[in-house]
Amino acid sequence: MKDPAAVWAIIEELKVLYPDSICSLNYEKDYELLFAVRMAAQCTDERVNQVTPALYGRFPTLQSLAEADVAEVERYVHSTGFFRAKARDIVLASQMLIREYGGRVPDNMDDLLRLPGVGRKTANLILGDVYGRSGVVVADTHCIRIAGLLGLTDGTRDPAKVEQQLRQVLPPEESNDFCHRIVLHGRAVCIARRPQCQSCTLRPWCDHFAKQTEEP
Repeated sequence: MKDPAAVWAIIEELKVLYPDSICSLNYEKDYELLFAVRMAAQCTDERVNQVTPALYGRFPTLQSLAEADVAEVERYVHSTGFFRAKARDIVLASQMLIREYGGRVPDNMDDLLRLPGVGRKTANLILGDVYGRSGVVVADTHCIRIAGLLGLTDGTRDPAKVEQQLRQVLPPEESNDFCHRIVLHGRAVCIARRPQCQSCTLRPWCDHFAKQTEEP
């Protein structure tokens, strides 16, 4: 695991590379982000951003989504994959938000996890981006992979373990922004199938790069 000085160096370099640590999913209302994250499962944020304008144009309120025919929602989210499960979760979660939470997205982990289709990754993103909570860790695929390469985790691919290990090394006030920036880095430089190691400015603190250069 990295020492605190190296962790801070990585954080500061990511700030230089990606000063705007914002979520790449477009949304105007809190519940729109909740559902956009659900649609982004096994799908790109870019594709979700292409789908949501039509979906929310057809169903402009939470009430209209709660009353929607799941089959019609399926047609709007079809291109995001796993469309039946996603459409069902969106409608059921809309109904639950209205029925149990007064139409408001919950502000705590336990209640968020009760919503259909919501796991810890989604819940942490809502808590960080909507409610500004510190200490949240959004362990998506980029975060899991790159944190392991850098040596911020032990290389586990288990999201829950990655979340736990990153909570131990990241300053709470930096963790949410760190996760957004590491996703941007995974798309721009540390690409899964063709990482640009030679041009990566995180090289000085990257365990993976160090191992590569040590090999004969």
